[in-house]
Amino acid sequence: MTRASHGGDVYAAARELGRGLNRLLDFSASINPLGPSAAAVRTISRAEEWLPHYPDPACWDLRQALAAFWQRSPGSFLVGNGSTELIHLLPAALQIRHLLVVGPTFSEYAAAMTRSGGEVSMVMAERADGYRPPLEQVIAAQEQFEKRGNNGLPVDAVLLCNPNSPTGKACDAVAVRKLARQASRRGLWCVVDETFAEYCEHVSLLSEDLPPRTIVLRSFTKFYGLPGLRVGYAVAHPKVVERIAADQPPWSVNMLAQRAAVAALHDARHTRKSLRFMERERGRLLTGLEKLAGCVVFSSAANFILLELPAGQKAKRVASVLRREGILIRDCSQVPGLNDRSIRVAVRAQAENNRLLQALSRITRTGRS
Repeated sequence: MTRASHGGDVYAAARELGRGLNRLLDFSASINPLGPSAAAVRTISRAEEWLPHYPDPACWDLRQALAAFWQRSPGSFLVGNGSTELIHLLPAALQIRHLLVVGPTFSEYAAAMTRSGGEVSMVMAERADGYRPPLEQVIAAQEQFEKRGNNGLPVDAVLLCNPNSPTGKACDAVAVRKLARQASRRGLWCVVDETFAEYCEHVSLLSEDLPPRTIVLRSFTKFYGLPGLRVGYAVAHPKVVERIAADQPPWSVNMLAQRAAVAALHDARHTRKSLRFMERERGRLLTGLEKLAGCVVFSSAANFILLELPAGQKAKRVASVLRREGILIRDCSQVPGLNDRSIRVAVRAQAENNRLLQALSRITRTGRS
C-alpha cells in the first residue's frame, strides 16, 4: 500500500529500526515540543464517559468554544478529522476544477485536486527571495488564467499556506486579505491554510471578518500537540460551511478529539508557555544551524526550519544516515520548487535540538552521507 510521504510516521520507522517510539527523535513532524495541554490530557483520561456512545456529529461543544474564542457564530465553523480531511472535501464541495497554489508547499493540496479530477497550477516562491510567497504574482496569475485558462479550465480557486510549510515564510495579513478580496471579486474561492498560525497570530485573517468566498483552515495538531486525535476546523461564512459539511462523512471526529480540543483551546497558560518557549528555542536552533559548514538556513515564523545541506550532500542520503541513528527529519528534495539538498527540521526540546545539531555537524564536517 503506497501513500503520500509526509513527516511523522514514527510507527514505520520503529518497525524498520526495531526501536520503541521512545527511542526515536522525530524532527520530521512539527508538533509543539511541550506536548499537549495538561488540561487536554486530563480530559482524555475521562474517556469511559464517551466511549459507549457515538460521537456528537455536530461537534456542538467544540464549535461553541471556537465561536467564543474567535467571536464568531458557531455556524461559521466546520470541524474535521484533521485539516487534511477538510482539504480533501473542498474540491468537490465547492466545485473547484482548477486550483492555483502558492508553492513550494504541502503536497495534499495537489493530491486533493488530483483525487477529484481537477487541475493544479502553481506560482513558485523563489529561493533568491528567501522563498517569500509572491502574492503579487498570484494576483497577476489569476488575471492571466481568467483570460485564457489552462487546458480550457479557468482558475476558480487560489490556495495559500500561511505561514507556509515547508518554508516557514509568512505573509502579512493585509496582503493576504487583499488577495482574498480580489479573488472574491472575480468569483474565485480563496483558501488560506493557517495550520501554523498560532505561532504568529498577527498574520491571521481571523482577526477580522472574512471576505466572501474565503475559507480559513486551522488545526489542533501542531500548536496544540494533538496529532494522534486528528482534529482541525474550517472557518467561513455559514452558507459556505453548510455546503462543505454536506460532503463530510458522518461521525468524522471522535469524542476524545472533540473534548480534548475544547480543553486545549481554553488552556491560556499552556498557550503562553508554548509561545515563549518557541520564540527562544527556535532562535537558538536557527543560530546553531547557521554555524554548520556549508548549510543555508531560512528564517521561519513557524515551529520548524527549512535548510539546505552543503553542496554535494543530498537530502535523501542525509535523512537515511540520521534515520539509522533514530533521528527523523523531513526530506524535502521531492517538493516542487525546492532542490535535492533541502530538509526541514522541527524545533524540539533543547537537549533534543542539541543532539540534532551534533549529528548534522558531524555529517556536514566529514561529508559522510
